Amino acid sequence: MPVATAGARDPLRVAVIIGSTREGRAGTAVARWFATHARRRDALDVDTVDLVDVPLPARHPETATSELDAWAARIGRADAFVIVTPEYNHGYPAGLKHAIDLVDREWHAKPVGFVSYGGVGQGLRAVEGLRLVFAELHAVTLRDSVSVNLFDGGVDEHGWIREHTGAGAAAETLLDRLEWWAGALRTARAAETYAA
Repeated sequence: MPVATAGARDPLRVAVIIGSTREGRAGTAVARWFATHARRRDALDVDTVDLVDVPLPARHPETATSELDAWAARIGRADAFVIVTPEYNHGYPAGLKHAIDLVDREWHAKPVGFVSYGGVGQGLRAVEGLRLVFAELHAVTLRDSVSVNLFDGGVDEHGWIREHTGAGAAAETLLDRLEWWAGALRTARAAETYAA
């Protein structure tokens, strides 16, 4: 069954997914910062998805559960995604991978952008791994991204990313690309069911 799509003039539904479930994580603040930029655009309807608050099954069940159905519906409603991820041990968080793997066709033919954070590597190795995952899921990952070093003074005491880092300009570029791809792919999905 094809995923339902909205009309061409409806706002594009963007799910900003906080990929870390670790206590004390910076992801909540980074996602709030990015979502603030995204919400300034009338063309976007932003759904911030905190995996801490999503009741996902601990195992990948053989048959659907109500929690899994709700997760699939939430991902299915989105026209585009922005993954906010740290880098843990040269990769992305296990909880994020589990959440991605629980659904399949809901990711198909939709754009995925990335906002990453960490130390010197700024989470970029996590993003490179996620690009491979989303390629397998028939999603389109965007070249432009936002990456933040949490330890070089670019983040204030409230977790807000300072403008001198250039992250604000990078966020706007990412959002420009996301709008274009989300609109183009929503139109394409409405015209013809994507066959994976």
